[in-house]
Amino acid sequence: MKKIKLEILGLSSSQSQTGSFALVLGETEGSRRLPIIIGMFEAQAIAIEIEKILPNRPMTHDLFKSFANNFHFTVEEIVISDLKEGVFFAKIVCSDGLKRSEIDARPSDAIAIGLRFDSPIFTYEAILAEAGIVLTDEQEEEAEPKAEPKSKVKKEAGAKKGDDFKNYSVEKLNEMLKEAIDKEDYERAAKIRDELSKRN
Repeated sequence: MKKIKLEILGLSSSQSQTGSFALVLGETEGSRRLPIIIGMFEAQAIAIEIEKILPNRPMTHDLFKSFANNFHFTVEEIVISDLKEGVFFAKIVCSDGLKRSEIDARPSDAIAIGLRFDSPIFTYEAILAEAGIVLTDEQEEEAEPKAEPKSKVKKEAGAKKGDDFKNYSVEKLNEMLKEAIDKEDYERAAKIRDELSKRN
């Protein structure tokens, strides 16, 4: 199965889920975006590594790296491997130079660890086809999300608390999806996308 390389495009706070963040991944050779809702601690671990901030004491993901280095393991790649009922699954692909192993993980933890090893992030076409959000050329020029440290995480406009998308028609949902993408509200777009997926 062909793997598609992803990069981190943005990290923004969630308007509808307190303590949650939207991690936006994008394919390196395309315009599709893959928003994943993650927890506050994982968002902090990702932001700290992106900004190359050194904490006073090692965080859990730093401890994993030290542990792996001491046993001569390295992380070769991170793979967003599956999507079941709106929940993403990932694998950390490790090697000691002789044996290759795959470890199941949440995407947020896998990416936080992968960043510490400068490992590439991949997913499969089937996952991007199901959960990816496509940006047009015009929207691509307008959208310039950047990963930001926790202290500077931007608030996305347009997410409404308590949205219940079950009561909307498919046409209205598609319209709302386009509007959410225009506003770069990837968390809301992900929820609308999930509702549309349920109906297909």
